[in-house]
Amino acid sequence: MKLLFDFFPILLFFIAYKVFDIYVATAVAIAASFAQVGLAWWKTRKVEPMHLVTLVIIVVFGGLTLYLQDEQFIKWKPTVINWLFGVVFLASQWLGEKPMIERMMGGNANLVLPSAVWRNLNMTWTLFFFILGGVNWFVMTNFDTATWVNFKLFGMLGLTFLFVVLQSVYLSRHLQEPETEKE
Repeated sequence: MKLLFDFFPILLFFIAYKVFDIYVATAVAIAASFAQVGLAWWKTRKVEPMHLVTLVIIVVFGGLTLYLQDEQFIKWKPTVINWLFGVVFLASQWLGEKPMIERMMGGNANLVLPSAVWRNLNMTWTLFFFILGGVNWFVMTNFDTATWVNFKLFGMLGLTFLFVVLQSVYLSRHLQEPETEKE
């Protein structure tokens, strides 16, 4: 359910593009991002930093797209977000107590990993974000808007899903069995 909530603005963007055009889709994505952040706040009284960063970037790049009637700005959004996350994950290797991925996933009681594994996992996410941003840049500069929109939903979602599955396989080697109470 969380995955659907996270991709809700992208899905609405895709539908609006197919029914209308890139400009309506951009406005829908901005509204959906506001709704996503508002709903999260209403339900939990907190908002994930990723959603806030995404909201700010979609308002800026989507706003420029709408104001200037230039679709290039909205196409840059995934690259900027992914590269920004890549920089944050990379910087977290040296700043703070823990790498970013450990801060995000370390609360899981079954996920106790050595520091080296957390660092490797964090660097893998860093590389993934930089590559995904680069692939978006390649698609937006070499293909038409319709192809880019399809890639934004299916390609980026598919690559992310594949990456998470591969990460899960890697992590499964390091999971500890929960301790059971002895009778």
